[in-house]
Amino acid sequence: MPLLINRILFWLDGFMDPRTPCLIGIAQRTIREQPGPEPLDLWEEVARAAAADARLPAGRLDSIQLVYTDSWQYDSPVGRLAERLGAAPRHRAYSKVSGTAPHLLIGEAAARIAAGEIDSALVAGAEALATRRAYRQAGESVPWSHPAVPKPPYGWERPPHPAALAHGLFMPVHTYAIMETARRAALGLTIEDEMRERGRMMAPMTEVAAANPYAWRRTARTPGELVHGNRFVGWPYTRNTVAVMEVDQAAAVVLASSRLADRLGVPAGQRVYLRGWAYAEDTWEVAARPALGRSEAIGRAAETAFKRAGLGPDDLHALDLYSCFAIALRQACDAVGLDPLDRRGLTVTGGLPYAGGPASGYVLHSTATMAGLLRARPGHGLVTGVGMHLTKHAYAVWSSEPGGRPGGLLDGAAPVFVAEETPIVPVFSGEAVVAGYTVAHGRDGAPERGVLVVDVPSGGRAYAVVTRDELLADAESRELVGQVVLVVHDGEVNVATW
Repeated sequence: MPLLINRILFWLDGFMDPRTPCLIGIAQRTIREQPGPEPLDLWEEVARAAAADARLPAGRLDSIQLVYTDSWQYDSPVGRLAERLGAAPRHRAYSKVSGTAPHLLIGEAAARIAAGEIDSALVAGAEALATRRAYRQAGESVPWSHPAVPKPPYGWERPPHPAALAHGLFMPVHTYAIMETARRAALGLTIEDEMRERGRMMAPMTEVAAANPYAWRRTARTPGELVHGNRFVGWPYTRNTVAVMEVDQAAAVVLASSRLADRLGVPAGQRVYLRGWAYAEDTWEVAARPALGRSEAIGRAAETAFKRAGLGPDDLHALDLYSCFAIALRQACDAVGLDPLDRRGLTVTGGLPYAGGPASGYVLHSTATMAGLLRARPGHGLVTGVGMHLTKHAYAVWSSEPGGRPGGLLDGAAPVFVAEETPIVPVFSGEAVVAGYTVAHGRDGAPERGVLVVDVPSGGRAYAVVTRDELLADAESRELVGQVVLVVHDGEVNVATW
């Protein structure tokens, strides 16, 4: 009854614009036996399922948008899917690499619907990285269709900084770990404090994944099992607390105007509304952040999304915070004012380490799951996304209740906030102070090298590597942030000792 009253009041208060966008179709798929289907097959499967859920013939889609797939480079990704669906969409899009890509595509689709440019849109994503691994382990080539010839460049929006590349710092498992150690030191936590809190924060996520039929890892774990007894990948992160990318998973959502939803006969209880949406950026380079352990851009994105939604954090019934690494969860909680042990939980899927982290596509799974929850229990939910090295932040407030004004929640697409940059010094010799660090581990669990971000006397920052075994062991045994180190360079790479 409260939902019905709310909708009546909304119609009376200016009348609902028939262009109001709503999410009306969802689908997810997880393949557990490898080798499985190629991404194009998965795109088609979830696209048809989401369209059927929306009561919309797939061939009538006005827009088809796909999230970049790491698994395979097709010659015409959207074109091949449209051909499979018998569709001739007048709007097509294929994203770049980013955990925020689904958010940006959904935001664009909603904005186009609100503007009256289109009436319906499909946003889909699929990865078959587990199948790629199965073929590789069997010594076989992947037998998939329509390869791009020549193979296009990787879908970076921006390549890593040359200084970061020179020091082997481009994998998120290392950049996020550096930010984690900076936050740990800023809060005065010990190494064991941080690990214990990480286990307590992430163990409930494993329980959510265990109950999620689409989750990749469906085993509930204790806090101790997550942070001890399994190998480090980028110290202090263990394998059981980081995103698992080698999965075979796909998901899709269908958005439509309220006018089309009415014509299709979609029940009111099946419609979910994008009440608030926002996007913001920190500096692209980790070393350039004024404070390595926190994000001002997250706060800006969250504040704007809540303002547009006319809601606050306490109004939410469910949360799904992007969880590729613990620091992503912690910075979001810090910025929004959430308790990491919030009674609502931090995820509706189980998160990227347990439900699965299909490269750039996870947010389609969290959005589809959130929509299903809001259909079953009317209310409001928050879905967030993170891109690159905790650089890009997208916040979406979904609701079973319409609100705001059509287009108003997406006017201007998003506020983009870029924090003031600290200069990066490519090569440096002399004394410097550690601002954040990690130790990279190999697949055998052994430490291989350390990577530091150091504050230099000029006020800038530099990267440096650590290669001596005794120093790697020392770095993992005590807090290194704040340590004065001696840096020398060979013209390209900085090496630190102490």
